[in-house]
Amino acid sequence: MLSAAQEGFLLGLSLIVAIGAQNLFVLRQGLKHEHALAVAFTCSFIDSVLIYAGVAGVGSLIAQNATLTAIAAWGGALFLFVYGALALKAAIWPRIEKIQLGENRPKRTLSAVLTTTAAFSLLNPHVYLDTVVLLGSIGAQYPRDHRFIFATGAAIASFIWFFAIALGAKVASPILSKPQAQRGLDIFVWLVMWAIAGGLVWSRF
Repeated sequence: MLSAAQEGFLLGLSLIVAIGAQNLFVLRQGLKHEHALAVAFTCSFIDSVLIYAGVAGVGSLIAQNATLTAIAAWGGALFLFVYGALALKAAIWPRIEKIQLGENRPKRTLSAVLTTTAAFSLLNPHVYLDTVVLLGSIGAQYPRDHRFIFATGAAIASFIWFFAIALGAKVASPILSKPQAQRGLDIFVWLVMWAIAGGLVWSRF
């Protein structure tokens, strides 16, 4: 059971750590000091539900359906390509007003922020590829009594990572508030997003 939990944790962390829409949103909420912990919990909870669903068999069903896997791959690639293009645009033509940081900026309501969080988590096909398909398919290979342990390890990785981003962003906000740092972050996001999108497209050939 320990090995299943460890593998679930390491695989979950390796997939979640890749910079994506969820990570960036949690990071920016932490920089703005705007319901960052609630956002981190919501992202982690949604990921955990998807991971358990994948290990329970949903991931295997999707993986065995060529049409669904193609839709997920092409949809995920398109989403990441567009998001990367927006990051590149922001790096080349920075907005006059970048993220306002600190406690003095006007804050949105918790319900509004959590609605946006759910959109970032559920409307991103790449989330399903990571949690339901990849982790689900790997977890389903374990004996039935070990699958829950594997999924729990992956879910714990999600909680640790998102809360680390939310809390770490508050500490790093004096540095990341500088225009040069924000432009560097946008360039990094563009490169990572397009690299992942290219990998998804390449896997279809």
